[in-house]
Amino acid sequence: MTLSRGSEPPLPAFATTSLRRESFLLLAGCHSYAGGSIFNSVLTTNRDRKTVSDYMRLDETTRVELIQGEFFMTPSPTYRHQAVVRNLLVLLHSFVTRAGLGQIVPAPLDVILSEHDVVQPDLVFVAADHFDRIKERLHGPPDLAVEILSASNAERDRIVKRDLYRQYGVPEYWIVDPDAQTIEVLSLESGEWRLHGIFGKSEELASPILPGLRLSLEQVFV
Repeated sequence: MTLSRGSEPPLPAFATTSLRRESFLLLAGCHSYAGGSIFNSVLTTNRDRKTVSDYMRLDETTRVELIQGEFFMTPSPTYRHQAVVRNLLVLLHSFVTRAGLGQIVPAPLDVILSEHDVVQPDLVFVAADHFDRIKERLHGPPDLAVEILSASNAERDRIVKRDLYRQYGVPEYWIVDPDAQTIEVLSLESGEWRLHGIFGKSEELASPILPGLRLSLEQVFV
């Protein structure tokens, strides 16, 4: 039996923003990044834009995100990727739980930003005063989105999703680079990203959205 992702959920009230970017090409209805390249074949037009409803009709085992009305394939993560996710989850969950700040949730969790945008960040933080956004999925922006870079997704995370998170008002974005063993922290100010810092393995990360956090990167990149 094929399982769908579920019925179409209500969209966030603010989800009317239309992001502008150049048209990409499609391969079997999906984009696929590999080493910074895009394999593609058929030009997508506005008439072809997919919606949350289309996304929910997909087999739930299909690894895709919906960005600007187009499906992006998401390759299976590597061991190192998952190890970094695990370490961050354990450390951040312990901190936010003790401080009573909110919840840390790992992928896969659908984050519904608009009728044409559904993403699955590697980790999200939702502040306690935004728990009303959490249903079976997250309806609206998280307070923090964390993406772990890999060869297959680096361009998407550094360019496409960085702009997507800015447009929909995600207050803070972490770009985690396991190769360089760094975490880049971006903070949203007046609708634009400001670089809060790039933290290396020997340093402790501080976060505007998580006051009091001193995250040892030696415990992240083990």
